[in-house]
Parts: sequence; structure tokens; C-alpha cells
Amino acid sequence: MKIALIDITKHPPNKHSKMDRESQITEWCERAQAFEPLDPKKLQQPFGELDNHLTLRSYIVGYELTDADTTVWKTIRSNKVAYGLIKSGAMASLFRWFNFIAETANPTLDQPTRPTKEAADEGGSYDIGLQGTEHGVVTRFPPEPSGYLHIGHAKAALLNDYFAHKKYNGKMIVRFDDTNPSKEKQEYQDAILEDCSLLGVKPDQVTYTSDYFQDLYDRCVQMIKDGNAYADNTPQEQLRDEREKRIESSHRNASVEDSLAHFEEMKSGSEEGTKWFIRAKMDMSSNNGAMRDPVIYRCNPQPHHRTGSTWKIYPTYDFACPIVDSVEGITHALRTTEYNDRDAQYQWFIEKLQLRPVYNWNFSRMNFIRTLLSKRKLTKIVDQGTVWGWDDPRMATVRGIRRRGMTIPALQEFILKQGPSKNINYMDWTSFWATNKKYIDPVAARYTAVVAHDRVTCTVVGAPEAPRTEEKDVHAKNPDLGKKKVVYSKQIILDQADAQSFADDEEITLMNWGNAIVRKKHYSLNPLTAVKDVVSGAERTVTELELELHLQGDVKKTSKKITWLSTEQELVPLTMYDFDYLITKDKPDPDDALEDILNHDTETKTEALADCNVAGLKEDDIVQFDRKGFFRIDRAFKHGESVWAFQIPTGKKM
Repeated sequence: MKIALIDITKHPPNKHSKMDRESQITEWCERAQAFEPLDPKKLQQPFGELDNHLTLRSYIVGYELTDADTTVWKTIRSNKVAYGLIKSGAMASLFRWFNFIAETANPTLDQPTRPTKEAADEGGSYDIGLQGTEHGVVTRFPPEPSGYLHIGHAKAALLNDYFAHKKYNGKMIVRFDDTNPSKEKQEYQDAILEDCSLLGVKPDQVTYTSDYFQDLYDRCVQMIKDGNAYADNTPQEQLRDEREKRIESSHRNASVEDSLAHFEEMKSGSEEGTKWFIRAKMDMSSNNGAMRDPVIYRCNPQPHHRTGSTWKIYPTYDFACPIVDSVEGITHALRTTEYNDRDAQYQWFIEKLQLRPVYNWNFSRMNFIRTLLSKRKLTKIVDQGTVWGWDDPRMATVRGIRRRGMTIPALQEFILKQGPSKNINYMDWTSFWATNKKYIDPVAARYTAVVAHDRVTCTVVGAPEAPRTEEKDVHAKNPDLGKKKVVYSKQIILDQADAQSFADDEEITLMNWGNAIVRKKHYSLNPLTAVKDVVSGAERTVTELELELHLQGDVKKTSKKITWLSTEQELVPLTMYDFDYLITKDKPDPDDALEDILNHDTETKTEALADCNVAGLKEDDIVQFDRKGFFRIDRAFKHGESVWAFQIPTGKKM
């Protein structure tokens, strides 16, 4: 889409006109698309115009923060090329505005920005030859409100959103497939909408299959009358066996009157009604198992979270989906390849009920090694307390991976680059988290932490007699992120592992200070291993060190850059968490029992002490503790409670 760029500097806004102000905000939100291309040449003109516009302005429109600022800011920030041009500082006004908005509005790393067409095209091809697009495109994302969205759902949501809103400028519906009251809750429904919003998926309409229960009931009655469906009460195991062996049910050729009578009994929710179900009369001899008379209606007297006790019969997804798709005007039903065999079934319903046609297109499901995506199994480990909840950082839910430290722009980029390919494979998490690192590395403030257990107290000869505090950049390569306090004193602490590695008279570098020479080491021996300690010199605990400052030393020549903390500050208690996979098998088999592949040792906690600046961190802040990795703050500091920090993978093996 080509945006006409108007030089607003020649048409200053009338601050007294609310309508004029709103129209300018709308215009700038649309103009934000001009900052999406990955070609620097295409960015030169819009960047130049925005730089000129901001020469004497703090905000794009008016005298306060508006959607114009946040929309343009997020679009630029999510484009690695545009962001690079900003950080070069070549355009002073634009550079000033960008940093001012980052500080004032604090647009978090999780703020969604719809992925650009160019970004998607860098990965999988989106030119998949959808039929009938010249007549308009309407897609849908139909989650069941029986759990929280996981990364597989996220792919479906983002792809449907992409094809509707970016590829074809059409419409996208989120429809809740709420046809199973035994599993569904309002809580899940609300959470799914919140997660869609976080992903940047903005549906044009939100609907519910339950809104169509009367229509679906009427169509089922019509199918029975037309001889295309029948009532059955075959026991489940026998039914499964007969379908596998292609044996017709004894009720298949029952009269229309009998089937309708049983359907009415089902509708009443009686004990007898619960024994029956309705099956479509397709083709029991088909090589496609999905065509062997699938169940399309069942009885369930349990109240529904939206319709209460109005209905006691509910359609299956396979029956409801093609009908509601057609009725709602869906043009293309995009779904995962696990539905391949059910496409013929889908089209059978369309034909028999003489519905408006809908195209099917299937894309591969997103599979990761050692990862549970079965909603049934995810629900089980939540219910039995194996994890903390649906947002546990070990869960592959949208909330879980966000709590682990994944940023929404990185999640969008990774999924969109997979594209709508039909190829099925299991991915390692390496590239997933490596994508995230690109986003957090430039903006994660750096702090210091020392492992509390067996920490080593050091006397620094040559340090100032009285403690001294200096202001240092929280990110050496991004000074715009601000400053932190670094305290220097004669008494410092450092990690036991570092102290163990020092040789006598070795020159080391104390980060943010300078070089020092190791002069003395004091050990304590564990009585239980004293013989081993004396003989081998191993497993001894360093209790004290004496270091002599050598600030004229060359930091480039030392092999050990050591983190440390002065004890002359309010050290902050810190609990650093790391997590392992929930299951032990890379590619679980369908018949694997969850208990047999569940990993029961997935959480590691390390108690530490952090520098005084960490007391000011907020929940969701993403930081780096030098030499320990990137972390997301899960719980901010409170007196009497330590900071909780979850380690974020960075593309190395988890």
C-alpha cells in the first residue's frame, strides 16, 4: 500500500480543533506503514519528512503523547533496518524524539506491532496460490475456550491475520468454538482474546459458535430428514472398532422417524438421550477414515458457560465449522495439516447442505522438540500441579513463553518467517530464542549479581579508604538507556567459582574498575574431604582473597573479566531461576504415557546478591546480569522478599 506523504509542517495544527487533531493522529497512524520496508532507500523520504516535522516538536501531534507517537515508534522499533537508521543518530530531531518517547511512554518490549509484508517475505513464501481471492478474502481463527493459547495457536492466529489484513486487505474473524461445555470456561475465553491482542491480532469481529446453536440444530434435523444422518447408540469401543473395520452400524438404515425421535430425546437431556448421538451418513467403505460416518451431535446435560441450560445437545467441531464458516462469509478456511483428511468431510457438509462454498488451505503445525502442545496434556499437568499454571515459564503457551522472556515482536517475526508451508518437521528452540536475543540485547540494561553461596570476601589494596560511588552507563553500547550506580570500596565480594580459578599473582580485570593482582588466597577445608583436599588441592573453599589494584594494567591482556560487588551498598537479594524441558523425549509417540516422558526435575534456583540498582527494577523488565545471562524480572524487590528473575534462553541449547 502506497501512502501519500503530506508535509504537515506547512499545515500546523489548530490546537483548539479536536476534530483536526484526531484526523492528524489517524493520518500518522496510517503513515506509519511508510516505515515498514526493509530497504533503506525506501525509508529515506519518510524519515526525512518526519525529521523535519519534529524539528520544533516533542510529539508528532499536539502537546502530549498520542497514538501517532506510539504507532510510529513501535513500527520503527520492530523494523531492524529502520531501527538501525535511528540509532545512527544521523537525523538529530528524529533521534531525539525516538529516545524521548522510549523514556516518556516506556513502550515495553511486549507492545505488539503487526508484522510487515517484507518481514514475512524474508522467510516462508506467502504466494501460495489461494483461489478466489479476487472476490475478497475473509479468514477466521476458531479457538476452543478450553485452555490458554499455545505457540501452535499463535501461528494459526497470526497467519489468518496476515492473509486477511496484510496480503489481501480483507477481514478476519475470531470465532470461539464453544461446543463442549465440559471443558470450556469464561476464563479461557477472556484469556484468548487478551493473548490475541498481545500478539497484535486485531479481529474485525468476535463471534461464537453458540450463537448458531438453533441454526445448527435445524440443519441437523434437515440432514436426518434428507437421509444424510442418523441416530446411533453403539458403545464407544465398538464404534471405534467398526469404523476401523468399515462395518456399518446396525442403526445406519433406521427410519427417519426413529432418528428424529432419538434426537428429540437427546435434546431433552434425559438419561436415555445421553446414550445416543447423531452420525453423518457418508461412506463407511472410504479409505479416508474421516468419511466413515463421523459423529456430528452428542448429548451433554452440563450447563454451557454462555447459553446456560438452554441446550443439552451440542454439535461437533467437524459439523459446526463448515456451516458457520459459510454462514459468516468465510472465504478461506486456513488450518493445520492435521485436518488434511477432514477437508473432504468439510466439503461434503457444504455440498449436502447446499451452503455457500469455502476454500480449504492447510499449513504445517508448529512442532518443537520436547514440547507439549496437546491441550489435554497441558491441562493435566496444570491440574496436577506439575507446573505453576498456564503461564508457567516452562509451558509453550503464549503467556508461558512471554513469562520466560520472549518479546512479542520476536515471536511475531519467528512465526511469520515460518510461513504457510505444508512441510511438517520438529524444530529446535535454538532459532526461536536466537530471534528474541536480537530484540533484547540492544535494550537490556546490564547489572551485577554474585552467587550468595560460598561467596568470597576480598580486600582490595589500593582502593579508596572511603567508599566512592560513580555513575556508569547501564549498557556500554547504548548510553541512551541511562545510568547506574557503581560503588567502589576496600571490601568486595565475588563468586566462589571465579576465586577458585585464580592463580597466585595472576592479573585479572575487575569489570567497571580496572586490573588487579591476586596476592593472597585463604581456604577452608571440609573435614569430610580433608584427605582429598590435601592430596589433590581440589574441592577446597576459598574464604578470603587479597587483591592489589593495578589500574595501569592493560585490560585487553587479561583473560579473566570478573564481576564483583562492593559490600558498602544495599545489596539486593536475588533468586535466579532456570528451567529445563517438561518432557524427556524429543519427539513423543502418540501412545506415550505422559507419566513416562515427564521430566520431574525442571527448575533450578540460585540465590544471589545483586547491586543496589536492582531494587528499582519492575516486573517484566528484561535485563542482563553480567556473565550470567539475560533475565526477565518476574517479581520486583520488596523488603523481606528477594527479586525473582527468570533466565532467558539466547539460542544456545536449553
